[in-house]
Amino acid sequence: MKTLIVVPARYGSTRFPGKPLAMIAGRSMVARVADAAIEAANALEDADYVVATDDQRIMDHCAAFGLNAVMTPVDCESGTDRALAAVSALEAKPEVIVNLQGDAPYTPAEIVVRCAKAVADSEHDCATPVIRLTWDALDRLRKNKETTPFSGTTCVRHPEGRAIWFSKNILPAIRKEDKLRAQTSHSPVFRHIGLYAYKLEALERFTGLPPSTYEQIEGLEQLRMLENGMTIEAVEVEEPEISLGGIDTHEDLARLEATLEKIGLNDAPSG
Repeated sequence: MKTLIVVPARYGSTRFPGKPLAMIAGRSMVARVADAAIEAANALEDADYVVATDDQRIMDHCAAFGLNAVMTPVDCESGTDRALAAVSALEAKPEVIVNLQGDAPYTPAEIVVRCAKAVADSEHDCATPVIRLTWDALDRLRKNKETTPFSGTTCVRHPEGRAIWFSKNILPAIRKEDKLRAQTSHSPVFRHIGLYAYKLEALERFTGLPPSTYEQIEGLEQLRMLENGMTIEAVEVEEPEISLGGIDTHEDLARLEATLEKIGLNDAPSG
């Protein structure tokens, strides 16, 4: 197996308990993420997927709908730790592991494929996708942060594609914004999409490092990599039709449902 796509699905979220089983337009969140994992695995050479959970309710749900799943320890501190635990549980040795976060139910499969290929074909330790926001999208992100300030992550990106920094704040600050708005349709802000493709050895190193200073301040585990000199390729991708950050709260879910209603995608088979 060259690539393993892991969907971490922890039941006991502090802000949204039972989140993987939350229903979105008639289908569970974990099933929707697994759909993207399956499609991406089919598009990649020698790839597979698995849902990695810590709860029998999620295992039973996956079994009922024919989804690959594996039980991982309850005490995994992050989705990345759970992704490596899934590799160990399966006794697999993939070259690339994709951590497709279980709270991003409308991540397009092609983005997963691009990141898996990007890390496999580069010297970087990790690859993760970013979207350069239009001014309208930036305005929506600012509006969302008025009520849920820790939903949505931005990335400062080197011109050659390397990630310089990530933050729950909107970076960079923009001087003379009116002038920039008149010059271009897109802002200088990149929004991060929550998935990561790692080389196996990089994932093993990363999970063995202690939590770093800014990781703990921001609540962003990828900062541990940057603080320890590891490199992340920020792969610029087109904005998906459904372009929201991870579903961290009930408010985020309500925004997603409103978006689905607006574009007419609120009907789907149950699962």
